[in-house]
Amino acid sequence: MSLKIRLRFDGRCSMHPRYNPEKDGSPQHQNCPGCDSLWVIHLYCRIARRKAEAVEGILVTRPNLYPPEPTTEASDIDILT
Repeated sequence: MSLKIRLRFDGRCSMHPRYNPEKDGSPQHQNCPGCDSLWVIHLYCRIARRKAEAVEGILVTRPNLYPPEPTTEASDIDILT
């Protein structure tokens, strides 16, 4: 089984459409919420990319399709005396 994950976000600030956090780094316009949001999204994508490359925090589980059958042991049976 193979899994391919693409970690990319395409977004632009409406006030500063040329700002690219990947190339420009932290926003130069500190009071712009659009640039700040793009920077935060870039940071989270970078963290996710690093974790995916290191295979850290990835847990693969399979659903249990068939529940285990109940077992009756000697301790479970009440013996009437």
